[in-house]
Amino acid sequence: MENCTAVIDIGSNSARLVIYQESSRYGFHLVCERKSKVRIGEGAYEAGGSLQPIGIHRAYLALKEFINTTKNYPVTRTFCVATSALRDAPNGVAFTQWIKKHLDLDIEIIDGTKEAMFGAIAALNLLPIQEGITVDIGGGSSDLALIKNSKIVQTYSLNIGTVRLKELFFDKNIPLADARNFIQKELKKLPKEFQHKLAIGIGGTARTLSKGIMQSINYPLENIHAFSYRLKEYTPYFSNISEANLNLLTYLYLPKGRFDTIREGTLIWQEILTHLGTQKVITSGVGVREGVFLHHFLINSHSTFPKHINPSIQSILDRFQTPHINTEKRKICATKLFNLFTKKQHIPKKYLKELLYAIELSPIGYRFNIYQSSQHAFYVAMQEFNYGITHKELVLTAMLLRFEGKQLYLQEIYTQYANLLPKKKHLEILSFIYTLVMKLYDNTAIKHFDFTLDKNILTIKAEDSLYLVEEKLQGLESPLNIEIETIDKREIPYYAF
Repeated sequence: MENCTAVIDIGSNSARLVIYQESSRYGFHLVCERKSKVRIGEGAYEAGGSLQPIGIHRAYLALKEFINTTKNYPVTRTFCVATSALRDAPNGVAFTQWIKKHLDLDIEIIDGTKEAMFGAIAALNLLPIQEGITVDIGGGSSDLALIKNSKIVQTYSLNIGTVRLKELFFDKNIPLADARNFIQKELKKLPKEFQHKLAIGIGGTARTLSKGIMQSINYPLENIHAFSYRLKEYTPYFSNISEANLNLLTYLYLPKGRFDTIREGTLIWQEILTHLGTQKVITSGVGVREGVFLHHFLINSHSTFPKHINPSIQSILDRFQTPHINTEKRKICATKLFNLFTKKQHIPKKYLKELLYAIELSPIGYRFNIYQSSQHAFYVAMQEFNYGITHKELVLTAMLLRFEGKQLYLQEIYTQYANLLPKKKHLEILSFIYTLVMKLYDNTAIKHFDFTLDKNILTIKAEDSLYLVEEKLQGLESPLNIEIETIDKREIPYYAF
């Protein structure tokens, strides 16, 4: 196994360990994740912010097990960061010194602006966004970052968090209006530049609410990362949560493990998004931990992946590489064909990206079984192709990998994802192009193809023999009643014996 990096994140509510394996200069993937609900900040806000013995004891036990877990992997470096519970605590530094003495673990207490920066680094690199405001609601603070033109331009930390609100208001049955006023008062400190139509939801509250929405609408994917929704459609849902009695939360598509702080988190979420002028939300499955890792992993490229690198594709190809397949030639061929169809206005230009994603990922299925390569490629893509793309881009890419030109709309699996796919006509054209490229380059030595599309005749030209290609193209389902003809310059020797 390649070198691994471990990141430990100590929040007010939970502590987490993640371990990433680095597969190449820009390739990485998660190999381990552990979580403990240590609630290190329990009782602190009523005790002047000081950490209490019960939370310290739980944190020690969790950190000890985290360290033991890292010994099972070739971990070459470990980063441990702590957020608001420790930075607010008068005895926070003493706690880190005590942990260093007993566990030999260095804990960095980061301020709210740095916490917001790490969350924004993760979102900017691993979500399909170029601008917006990240919102990370923690136990003690809510951290925001303003992103414009793919750059983090400003960060800010608010002293409002789920555990803080729970202990100050909800546990004492103080009216909801008082808690709302407390939040709004803190929001007045936010710089006026923090206004944007798009909010990027980071952290447990945002993810829990998105999962609830997904369940309520029978969303076809389980991927929380990059799930998006219009805020106005779910404002009543959020209000029901923040105002509900604990025994009613189970009817609002929420897990019991979140009952203790989800009402507080939802109230903060609503107030922040209203203040920001949010219209749309995109959910991030990544946050501070990924940001800490990427900050160091990409230290030589300013904490940003190059524009031509998709980290998911890089990671997948690192692990499922098939050296004998030249995907660059296939991508050039696919682009030529796609441009012919766009020139005839048969398909919008926007779908070229997904077509090239599918071409690039097409070899991965052969690493499992050559006879079912398309199925394997589909499953790998659905599970591993997560970063830098929307759900619609993911599903379209995976579907092209899965069916290779067959009538997708007759398949049960197509029906399952139909709402995330293009219209039937466009899907058929994309599938035709993808499948044609796969057949042209399947076990053939031909290096170069040219194409013309005149009315409904697609002509394929090559310098070498197209004999085997012609056989492969027989029975290929084609859209728009397109017929295929081939032209080559093969030289067949005269039969003389």
